[in-house]
Amino acid sequence: MLARIAARSAARAPRAAMTPVAARFYSENAFNKKEKAHEDQYARQHEKEQLEKLKKQIADKKAELERLQQEHDQLNKDAPKKHFAVMHHQRP
Repeated sequence: MLARIAARSAARAPRAAMTPVAARFYSENAFNKKEKAHEDQYARQHEKEQLEKLKKQIADKKAELERLQQEHDQLNKDAPKKHFAVMHHQRP
């Protein structure tokens, strides 16, 4: 009877020894997934902030372009008058 118990214990020992490894592997895998999720979330947030910054820069440049275009148009409106005045020795 003692031999039978010893034989069963010896047969079960390897399975019992594998269980903590499997549990540890699962825990590490779950931790890695969670860590990757946090890293992905950080990366998405950083990209979102960069995109918002670039959109603001584009809007600022469009506003500056519009202002310069208006100045250009105004100068072109005034230029013929000044040119005419210079040609005919008149004050604009």
